[in-house]
Amino acid sequence: MNSTSKRIYLSLLVVLAVFVGLWAAAWPDGFYSAFPGFGLHWVSSDGPYDEHLVRDVGALYLGLGAASLVAIFSRSAIPARMIGLGWTVFNLLHLGYHVFHLDGSTVDRVGTVVSLGLATVLGILLLLPARVPATIVASTSKAVLR
Repeated sequence: MNSTSKRIYLSLLVVLAVFVGLWAAAWPDGFYSAFPGFGLHWVSSDGPYDEHLVRDVGALYLGLGAASLVAIFSRSAIPARMIGLGWTVFNLLHLGYHVFHLDGSTVDRVGTVVSLGLATVLGILLLLPARVPATIVASTSKAVLR
């Protein structure tokens, strides 16, 4: 996996984090009643409104988004892998909950699983090690053979 790919994955996660995070943190009642938009209702179908919980979800997404943004500009692969771990753990647990608590229409259920599944995959991709250039592998192999 090269650094350009990781920056693209991180950028997608930043967009997701800003979309979900700002909406939930700044307008929790609107997030509860209308997320993800387009006439779908993924949150309100799952229980009563709790402003504190919705704002906390927004804060979590904004925190992951801020860390992802920093990782985009890092010259080291370590920040991207660390934030990949955070996104993966969060999304695996989030996806797991929703897989066992499918609510709403078929479109709602499929949309929830697909969107959370994609976010999980992006986190996992960030965990993968960087590709080692063939020249390094070849020179290392020659050194070992000597």
